[in-house]
Amino acid sequence: MSSSKKSSSKKFFPKVIIILGPPGAGKGTQAFLLAGKLNLYHLETSKILEESFEERVNEKVIIERKEYSFKKEKKIWEAGKLCSPPLVTYLLVEKIKELNKSELNLVLSGSPRTLYEAERIIPVLEKLYGRKNIRCFFLDIPPEETIFRNSRRRICQLLRHPILYSKENEKLKRCPLDGSKLIKRGKLDKPETIKVRLQEFKEKTLPVLDYLKKRKIKVEKIDGTSPPEVVFQNILRKLK
Repeated sequence: MSSSKKSSSKKFFPKVIIILGPPGAGKGTQAFLLAGKLNLYHLETSKILEESFEERVNEKVIIERKEYSFKKEKKIWEAGKLCSPPLVTYLLVEKIKELNKSELNLVLSGSPRTLYEAERIIPVLEKLYGRKNIRCFFLDIPPEETIFRNSRRRICQLLRHPILYSKENEKLKRCPLDGSKLIKRGKLDKPETIKVRLQEFKEKTLPVLDYLKKRKIKVEKIDGTSPPEVVFQNILRKLK
């Protein structure tokens, strides 16, 4: 009796969770926590881009009859602007299909970032996982919080775990998860770049929420100004 209840509760959790929000909202942190709790693969757009720029910097790809240079895209990204949606979509769809073949469920942090991406990525997710198995959470924080958090944010050198600023960890020098050195993200987290990223978010990412709602995908707003552990518990409550 108890085992049947347990198995039915497992089926209740979505197979795909999308975490959206402005820069510094804690998307990566919440995706990391959800991945550990619900046995999901954390599909992190920024990490995929960073790896691609590192490993394929001299490569070019043809997408929809147009050429995209990884070197040029890296410069766009470092300036705080969003990379060309066709390239981002190409990389994400490639990865999603690969993970689905391995029967892995997903949590996406920060994607889809544009309407172009949403219109191409969401149908793929629906086909592979089913629309009813997709949920979205929007982490809401004000602009001043975005600038404050990002200018103080650090990541770990080894696995790039995001470490949000707080009084408790401001003197922390090593990642509490893997022990590697904590570093800043350079150009991406400079105040002038953060303002560009925030404007890009308003213009290009916010419309994605309406698109998801139109496709009958449940979108729920979460107060992202609370401590990470509180935000996490609030998300879990919404999932139950």
